[in-house]
Amino acid sequence: MSEIKVILVDQQDRPTGTMEKLKAHEQGLLHRAISVYVFNSRNELLLQRRAASKYHCGGLWTNTCCGHPLPGEQAREAAQRRLNEEMGLSCPLRKSLEFSYRADLPGGLIENEYGHIFFGRTDDFPRLNSDEADGYAYLSLDVIQQRIAQAPASFTPWFQLVLPSVMAQLVMHD
Repeated sequence: MSEIKVILVDQQDRPTGTMEKLKAHEQGLLHRAISVYVFNSRNELLLQRRAASKYHCGGLWTNTCCGHPLPGEQAREAAQRRLNEEMGLSCPLRKSLEFSYRADLPGGLIENEYGHIFFGRTDDFPRLNSDEADGYAYLSLDVIQQRIAQAPASFTPWFQLVLPSVMAQLVMHD
């Protein structure tokens, strides 16, 4: 596997350097990330189940896709790239909010990310990259909240942290 670098940032999302992705997660250093939330025409959110082979949080349900801009890549470009790489989808994306969070992950890894959150809309079905995801579902936000309440360990920590802000953002734009 080739080395993937992430963009280290300060609390205002100003770049401070780059670092290999796994090392940034081992050291818990703040870095730029993207998260994509794709909805269908019934306002159901497209979730993915992370592939069991992922180096963290494999087998857990999460938002449509996420990842990290590469050095020199804009957040919107990274969001489009990851949506295609992970889910085999392409649709217009609009930046909706920024969200900074820190979460301890299994295996001693730390997510410390300054996230750029994008929303998209499509009724297309994904063509999953099996290295990234092994399942998907379009679910209403009510059903997602019920499932998180019943089985929080089935969902990624960052999805649970960010979902309330995503829902608030949706209410503001309805």
